[in-house]
Amino acid sequence: MSWARAAGSALAALLLLAASVLSAALLAPGASLERSTRDLDSKRHVELKMDQALLLIHNELFGTNLTVYWNSERCYQCLLQVLANVSGSAKPGAPSIAAAAVSTQHRSILQLNHTWEEKEVCRLEYTFGEFGNYSLLVKPVHNGVNEIACEIIVNKNPVDSNLPVCIAFLVGLAVIIAVCFLKFLLSLDDFNNWISKTINSRETDRLINSELGSPSRAGQLGEDAQPEAWRPSVVPLRLRCVDTFRGIALIVMVFVNYGGGKYWYFKHASWNGLTVADLVFPWFVFIMGSSIFLSMTSILQRGCSKCRLLGKVAWRSFLLISIGIIIVNPNYCLGPLSWDKVRIPGVLQRLGVTYFVVAVLELLCAKPVPESGALERRCSSLQDVTSSWPQWLFILMLEGVWLALTFFLPVPGCPTGYLGPGGIGDRGQYPNCTGGAAGYIDRVLLGDDHIYQHPSSTVLYHTTVAYDPEGILGTINSIVMAFLGVQAGKILLYYKDQTKGILIRFTAWCCFLGLISAALTKISENEGFIPINKNLWSISYVTTLGSFAFFILLILYPIVDVKGLWTGTPFFYPGMNSILVYVGHEVLENYFPFQWRLQDNQSHREHLVQNLVATTVWVLVAYVLYRKKVFWKI
Repeated sequence: MSWARAAGSALAALLLLAASVLSAALLAPGASLERSTRDLDSKRHVELKMDQALLLIHNELFGTNLTVYWNSERCYQCLLQVLANVSGSAKPGAPSIAAAAVSTQHRSILQLNHTWEEKEVCRLEYTFGEFGNYSLLVKPVHNGVNEIACEIIVNKNPVDSNLPVCIAFLVGLAVIIAVCFLKFLLSLDDFNNWISKTINSRETDRLINSELGSPSRAGQLGEDAQPEAWRPSVVPLRLRCVDTFRGIALIVMVFVNYGGGKYWYFKHASWNGLTVADLVFPWFVFIMGSSIFLSMTSILQRGCSKCRLLGKVAWRSFLLISIGIIIVNPNYCLGPLSWDKVRIPGVLQRLGVTYFVVAVLELLCAKPVPESGALERRCSSLQDVTSSWPQWLFILMLEGVWLALTFFLPVPGCPTGYLGPGGIGDRGQYPNCTGGAAGYIDRVLLGDDHIYQHPSSTVLYHTTVAYDPEGILGTINSIVMAFLGVQAGKILLYYKDQTKGILIRFTAWCCFLGLISAALTKISENEGFIPINKNLWSISYVTTLGSFAFFILLILYPIVDVKGLWTGTPFFYPGMNSILVYVGHEVLENYFPFQWRLQDNQSHREHLVQNLVATTVWVLVAYVLYRKKVFWKI
């Protein structure tokens, strides 16, 4: 029954919000422990922040001053940074003590040197816990040999900073199980009839009126009155798995943009490598490519001329770029139309350019979709690829341009083909070479003031030059990513009556792109020919995330569209209103209920609850708009 489906969807969305509030209640005791730890640490005159611990260096070496250097294991080939200077012990048994805050995000590398001689005393690696209290003991070994011992001991145990994430995950899992159980009950006729009788106090009147042939409210709201959006046969090209995948990418994007609880794995990687935050934008671009092909095919089949469709494509691209520059811009808070500091690249700007290039390419090379019978008579295993050979030729030429510029463009003061972060990376040899050719092109064509001023590389690599992760050169690989999505859309449409064929092709593309990634990266984070890098949008980044995207469709398509085991709730609703949700979450980020004043600003727990609630509110907004049939299209 339609009312049962609507009730189940509404309950699922409400339970998501309840889960966020429940997480807050369950995690409340953790705040007092965090605050008490920081109160203890403040006595050492070191103010600890989130993802930090207190380290007390005890120097028992008589008259020997020490310099303590620090680095993170995730900082590749980085110069060591001075953490603290400790004077020598004044007398035996009376160590000199210095306090310092150390990062707890990754494993730390500590090196102690003689201050004047710069001679290494000892070197060790240790993983510190958030708000923990540690002592580093440096003392001579009295065994007749001139040796020095370095040892780290725990004075006060750290808090479990990942506990809020675990609890939130368990609460979310419980909500999913509860919703699945409720839907199972609603599928039982006896339970469904009992609910109907309980809810409708006029059940007897309905039965009498039904027997007399008069219309009843139940009949008006029954299956025959089901909204058109619930009928998959109304729009045959509207695949629910596509909107579900788009919704998954969008909701994770909203969550990480709001802060992701301030956890490092919900932030973008400083340079090479992947975090959760690095996954969502390429997936969104991928699904945009799939939607381009499916929607354009449907529009052309309805008789729309190519010239008119080209005008719509150009207008939509212009709107995306304009909204990105004027509304969704990190510098708009400097004042209206702050053109002297406006950031020209951006997420929507890249989407606009990518959409225009891929859509025009498909429009110029559009061919009628073959019927299933004709497809089987031809070389069906390659039809989706061979029919697109002009587009593939153009894409390969674009990729050749990216490779040529990246590895052969001379960059003043930097080695040709440099892919590093600059700053203190590469032993500090190229501090102003962040991004190599990609950064140089943006700085020359756009200017330092019109690109992103705080790239993620500043966190570990201490870069000082501006660098934009949505810059000009990376847009080439964004187009490649979108075209991989076009390929997925062609598979879904060309083989729509052959579920096995679709799954085989998704598997083949997943493996093919994965093998390319393995070859380019040598299955390592930093040692490959072209490392996976979101800041550069490297080709290995595109092939890796493309492989993941085909794998996700491989899972979603049979579950959502073939077997109907999952409707895509709740991700389906934001996926149907993606532009509204994205622009809305950016513009309203600093307003209640998406943000409020936290009792403890250095608590992962409070940030996580706030970000979960804000993300859930957008899911509810998308659900309400879906039920009201309100869709913002540009």
